[in-house]
Amino acid sequence: MRKPRICFTFLLTALVFSPASAIAEVRTYDLPEENAELRPGPGQETAQENCLSCHSADYVSTQPRGLGKAFWEAEVTKMRKAYGAPISDENAKIIVEYLTGVY
Repeated sequence: MRKPRICFTFLLTALVFSPASAIAEVRTYDLPEENAELRPGPGQETAQENCLSCHSADYVSTQPRGLGKAFWEAEVTKMRKAYGAPISDENAKIIVEYLTGVY
């Protein structure tokens, strides 16, 4: 039983005094100004309010074109389920229709 305690103590000491602890300092970044905009179309305002609170318009505009409704449904679902985007069911439908029609 004594060996695990020694190993734990050694690991804890190594972590505290290792150069890796210096890497953990807080860093801040100045993000570039948003200069891209979502394309106009029905539902743009809903997409603007919901999507751009988490990512830039470039994220949308750089997606491949013409992938259709199934692609955009999957993307919006991923944003909601995987990334926790607070998008209501009603707004998700509007956003999918907008993205399908415009992109």
